Amino acid sequence: MKFLDLAKIEIRSGSGGGGSVSFRREKFMEYGGPDGGDGGRGGDVVVEVVDGLNTLIDFRYQQHFFAKNGQHGMGSQRTGASGADIVLRVPVGTEILDEDQETVIADMTELGQRVVLAEGGNGGWGNLRFKSSTNQAPRRANPGQPGVERTLWLRLKLIADAGLLGLPNAGKSTFLAATSNARPKIADYPFTTLHPNLGVVAVDGAEFLIADIPGLIEGAHEGRGIGDRFLGHVERSAVLLHLVDATSEDVAADWRTIITELEAYGGALADKPRVTVLNKIDALDEEERADRKEALTDVAGPVLEMSGVSGEGVTDVLRALRAEISEDRVRRAPAKEQGQWQP
Repeated sequence: MKFLDLAKIEIRSGSGGGGSVSFRREKFMEYGGPDGGDGGRGGDVVVEVVDGLNTLIDFRYQQHFFAKNGQHGMGSQRTGASGADIVLRVPVGTEILDEDQETVIADMTELGQRVVLAEGGNGGWGNLRFKSSTNQAPRRANPGQPGVERTLWLRLKLIADAGLLGLPNAGKSTFLAATSNARPKIADYPFTTLHPNLGVVAVDGAEFLIADIPGLIEGAHEGRGIGDRFLGHVERSAVLLHLVDATSEDVAADWRTIITELEAYGGALADKPRVTVLNKIDALDEEERADRKEALTDVAGPVLEMSGVSGEGVTDVLRALRAEISEDRVRRAPAKEQGQWQP
């Protein structure tokens, strides 16, 4: 399944049916009187969060969603049938934005959540509604109200407990593949990851969700590289895991590049708790490891060491992430999986 996290759609709710102008005509009923029924109500356009989806790919192939109109009223006091609603099914974490792509209409964060995006028009009154002591044979009826037409944007922000950050080739995908059942693409060239990946990791009997996003480079907030469009997928995370490539010549500069992009992105992303990790330590000797860790600690504060390939230090990193995630977000691992991560 292809990954799509932004989609533009056109929606229109159903128009209400018009009221009926009708009179009762039966044998031996000289003054039957009005009996026109009301029009039916137009259908709503509803968005609903469903299980089993993690992409908006369905909205690439269909962008127009129109609810049914209500039927017109009929004689014998018969009300027209209401138009059927149309339901847009989206994954958890979808934001509904107005046409300006800034105004948030709804934030779909819970399974089963439903929001009406466009209400159907009310049906018009039939002439029976206008009968009175002074107007016993009204010949008027109301038209139904028109439906609502809107242009909206759907933006998916994955809901993960921890988010992975780093420059391209910092080892994010290797870490995710080593600690979870996720199978992201891994290669020795930049921008191997082109879309976010999710993985469930377990440590000390607890499970939590990690999101891996494409690597950032300097100027990503200006659109360089893949840009910062995927940072929205870690906005909802409780903690960020910042991986720094230990084989880099200047680990401090690499760290500053990511922090600068987080600050330029705005919001509260730069203020989230972060766990900084010096990755790929298996490629260095003891002296090089000490030098790189000291250089990184001078700018980033406390630093952990890890190798996603050999497994060294991975458990300590997972425990550091787990400590920053609140109890209400953590799930208990099945009994057979409880215990710490094993390389």
